[in-house]
Amino acid sequence: MSAIITVENLSKSYLLKHKQGDRYVVFRDVLANAFKNPFGKRNNTFASSEEFWALKDLNFEVKQGDRVGIIGRNGAGKSTLLKVLSRIVSPTTGRITIDGRVASLLEVGTGFHPELSGRENIYLNGSILGMSRAEIKSKFDEIVAFAEIEKFLDTPVKRYSSGMYVRLAFAVAAHLDPEILIVDEVLAVGDSAFQKKCLGKMEEVSNGGRTILFVSHQMDTVTRLCNRAILLKDGQLVTSGPTDQVISTYMRSGFGTTAQRSWTEEREQPGNEICRLLEVRVHDANFEVMENFDVTKPLGISMDYEVLQDGDVFTHSYNFFNDQGVNIFNTHDTVSELRREPRKKGIYTATMWVEPNLLNEGAVVVGVAAIKIEPFKIYFHERDAVSFNVIDHLRGDSARGDYTLGFGGAVRPLCQWETKRK
Repeated sequence: MSAIITVENLSKSYLLKHKQGDRYVVFRDVLANAFKNPFGKRNNTFASSEEFWALKDLNFEVKQGDRVGIIGRNGAGKSTLLKVLSRIVSPTTGRITIDGRVASLLEVGTGFHPELSGRENIYLNGSILGMSRAEIKSKFDEIVAFAEIEKFLDTPVKRYSSGMYVRLAFAVAAHLDPEILIVDEVLAVGDSAFQKKCLGKMEEVSNGGRTILFVSHQMDTVTRLCNRAILLKDGQLVTSGPTDQVISTYMRSGFGTTAQRSWTEEREQPGNEICRLLEVRVHDANFEVMENFDVTKPLGISMDYEVLQDGDVFTHSYNFFNDQGVNIFNTHDTVSELRREPRKKGIYTATMWVEPNLLNEGAVVVGVAAIKIEPFKIYFHERDAVSFNVIDHLRGDSARGDYTLGFGGAVRPLCQWETKRK
């Protein structure tokens, strides 16, 4: 099948400006500069710049009907690639050939005019995609029903909640018959029921022969939806191919994901004004950081975070994924005493333990989060914070027993058995 998207030697750079010596320019600097150059251009003594390559020399093809997942850690260049493919930003070098009409859903509000109503924006987006008014009208009722915004159809979209915005934006993008649908992880704004609805629609679209490019941190979703994947690291293409192979490479590589990860710079710390993540580590029963664990031994996951404001009540959540991107299990703190108490400012450590003989062999990636239950709010969520490996030494004391061949499953508990002769 012919290529519908061809990317050749694609690069995108940005100019980042810094202050020399990492100084802040304070009021006295401004005054001094004014006295030194009373009639001239402002002195940029403290200004410096750096060229940052968000994408570097990418080459790949996407065939018509492919469903391509674009994966990689934060900062890998995934969203930049989608913006270039959507013609929102121009490449610095290289060439892109696209044979077909493109609909993009990259950020809440992309492609909508805030002063126009939902009804007007449906027609506006359809026109941008090159559709006639008659074509848009034939899809109009289906779009409105899918987005579930009937009551607010004639309300300016600037008054929509983020969830309503995304529902309408996705409904427009998916229903107006683009040959290529480009979707970033903006769907995470919606509730779980709507996310499932969107994924179902994307599967329907792909089964109709249209092409999908999809960015997500949820490897199980990528596995379900995509037949191919592209792995990026630091703006460069690491590998591409069948989804399961690419995800396995990603999960096993530990691109920046080890058994211990720290965020030392305040501006890089995941979180908000209430609390921020400082460190996550995987360790044994003696709190020694380790990357490889005997399946018959317990292991712990600890995270340090700082509470910046008094008074909030929240808890913690960990998410475990195997090297195929399957969500093994999720857990959050429902037992510690602090989970119901208003927090005071300070640094806290949350530790949970994985019992022996629970996880199967292989690489495991752990995501960590701090969440408020009621009303639900995410303070931070680092999806691939740390990783480790589970190893069976084949001593016969695990769930394997004396069996040495392949042993499938996301978990492999050592269950209790009782066998009797009748």
